[in-house]
Amino acid sequence: MSLTPSLQLLAAGALALAFHSGHAQDAAAGKTAFAQCAACHSIDGSNGAGPSLQGIDGRKAGIFPGFRYSRAMKAAGYAWDEKTLDAYLADPQKAIPGNVMPFSGVSDAKQRADLVAYLKTLK
Repeated sequence: MSLTPSLQLLAAGALALAFHSGHAQDAAAGKTAFAQCAACHSIDGSNGAGPSLQGIDGRKAGIFPGFRYSRAMKAAGYAWDEKTLDAYLADPQKAIPGNVMPFSGVSDAKQRADLVAYLKTLK
């Protein structure tokens, strides 16, 4: 059976959508991955070695009350969103040179996407 060009395009689009949804963000997996972050970061509003990540989505970098941020973090000048969180989680020193977080980053893009999805749930 031969497909017309428009049916071929429709089939290709359906396959692409099916593939993309297989790589969707998974907040539950992100919560599991967050275990490595929890050594320094809380989600309940209390600061530890790192600032609390409660309400991080949309929050300006370097301003959580009661945490002493590096000059670099205070001067970052942007708010945390999917793009900035992903870049920071991939390579904190590249994203904000001079910050003092002693973590080299998460190299796996899927794990970062899951972490970002989880962080976005923290209100």
